[in-house]
Amino acid sequence: MKSITIRANDAGQRLDKFLTKTFGNLPVSMMYKYIRTKNIKLNGKRCQISTRLSEGDVITLYVKDEFLIEEPPVYDFLNASRKLDIVYEDDNVLLLNKKAGLLVHPDDKEYRDTLIARVQRYLYEKGEYIPDQENSFTPSLVNRIDRNTCGIVIAAKNAAALRILNEKLRGREIRKFYLCIVHGAMKKKEDTLEGFLEKDGDNNRVHIHRRAAAGTRSIRTRYRVLGEKNGFSLLEIELLTGRTHQIRAHLASIGHPLLGDGKYGTNALNKGTGYDKQALCSYRLIFDFQPPDEKAAEEAHALDYLRGKEFSLDDVWFVPAFWKGIERSPQ
Repeated sequence: MKSITIRANDAGQRLDKFLTKTFGNLPVSMMYKYIRTKNIKLNGKRCQISTRLSEGDVITLYVKDEFLIEEPPVYDFLNASRKLDIVYEDDNVLLLNKKAGLLVHPDDKEYRDTLIARVQRYLYEKGEYIPDQENSFTPSLVNRIDRNTCGIVIAAKNAAALRILNEKLRGREIRKFYLCIVHGAMKKKEDTLEGFLEKDGDNNRVHIHRRAAAGTRSIRTRYRVLGEKNGFSLLEIELLTGRTHQIRAHLASIGHPLLGDGKYGTNALNKGTGYDKQALCSYRLIFDFQPPDEKAAEEAHALDYLRGKEFSLDDVWFVPAFWKGIERSPQ
């Protein structure tokens, strides 16, 4: 028999999701059976798999010890670099300036040194993240950007902040702005592009269509021309939808691929410019939170202090080069 008391960072989860994350050796089918047969109880009573947990709840498991084995902790994030460029920090959130070339999450080529691992190490060494005192929560990223894109990424320090920020992101209450350099001059100085995006997971790319089709999702990309020089344009982009590779693919689909982008542009087009990664930066965020309803749960008000706040980067790596004038060297 084992008892677990739910802490603040575990509250709000479904019972089955919490148990799956906490006990990796407990088969899902067996977990469901034990809930039905009252071998797993919540506060000493029968419970449902979909029950939402609250802080202070006690889960009691009358389950064989072999399914409740807790492996000794191994903190892989301690192998990550300590380098972090912090734009803003408070008790709930971190805003980080991710450099181009750094992954936000592990993939099949890089596991240890990622942005999320650096965040976890930072908070662990500050004493704000103590894995042994958490049943299932780990500090997490709210948004993500491509490896070779730089800019602001939001991290949540606790489960309540993560839930709120994820909800705000889905509700388009976090406005995201990018700077980029594209080939050519835009026909309009500002416009909102619309289309339909289809993901090609096998080739890690997307395709843009003018009309809706099976497997596509609508996209909207707003741009404003900030400058034109030497056959290139500097644009400010506001993402009105947030899809994979949206900016890169959408602009390329209208004949203006990003400088340095070999996936949606061509290496021949970028030849001689000295740019081998896309000139794209998530440089500005606005927390455009709507006032919470008076009857909303207390948690919904927890990040209300961020409403209306704006954060931006002053030193975007490719902007000075644009104004100086990008030239092609002879090959």
